[in-house]
Amino acid sequence: MGATPFHRSILEVWLAKHFDKPTDMRYDGTQDPLEHLTAFEARMNLEGVGDEVRCRAFPITLAGPAIRWFNSFPQGLVTGFSNISRAFLGQFTTRIGKAKHTINLFGVTQRTGELTRKYLDQFNDECLEIEGLTDSVASLCLTNGLLNEDF
Repeated sequence: MGATPFHRSILEVWLAKHFDKPTDMRYDGTQDPLEHLTAFEARMNLEGVGDEVRCRAFPITLAGPAIRWFNSFPQGLVTGFSNISRAFLGQFTTRIGKAKHTINLFGVTQRTGELTRKYLDQFNDECLEIEGLTDSVASLCLTNGLLNEDF
């Protein structure tokens, strides 16, 4: 067996034949690593697999700079999935999405000549990213950014 970042104890565990490899998930270093890790964990929980299988399956989800980063680990370094997840978040921490606040909605305004429908779609997309947004605040921000007074 060639050089691998996995400890021998991880390599000795066999994958079940019914295990559905997460080949549809890809992380290339440009997205939010926390979202990727959360989705991966959910998938592994659904599969009902243990720590060793999580370790072996995770690199399948990596591409580009992310897989090069993983392959740079010293041989035998990875002894559990917590090793991978901590290192992964540490490496790609600058890509973690920032929480949006209500104040961000005041920056969403209808431009001259922009259709009201387009403005509403953009405004709604922004609203989805804000936790705890109340109807009254959303309504205030919506009308503040609207150019069409007849709305």
